[in-house]
Amino acid sequence: MERTWKSLAREAKMRMKKGFWQEFGEKLEGERNYAKQQGINEGKMELYLRDKVETQIRGETPDEFYSKVKDILLSEGEVSDAIGRLTDKEYYATLSYSEKQRYTLELSEKYLRALERFKREYEFELKGRT
Repeated sequence: MERTWKSLAREAKMRMKKGFWQEFGEKLEGERNYAKQQGINEGKMELYLRDKVETQIRGETPDEFYSKVKDILLSEGEVSDAIGRLTDKEYYATLSYSEKQRYTLELSEKYLRALERFKREYEFELKGRT
């Protein structure tokens, strides 16, 4: 569904009516206090929460690739064969040699971005709260 200016304005109005920003402000204050107690950089925590809310407002769907990476990292930690586990074997078999190299490189870059995202989330959400 394409989001029009009118629908975006309606969504913004509903957020204001339902106290979304007030709740966010309270949550932000609570997270700042938590960060201070845990010795986490408060500025980084604030940026992380802002990015998370922006993603929520934009209505972005959860990333399936990131979910796979997160599952691996939570269950086994960083493993040496992560790229092999994340490779689509059927698709990989159809590629030429150079396409396989390009696919592996792109998958590696995507994995590194997902790993960085996981580390940010772990620092701000998971560590000490599980």
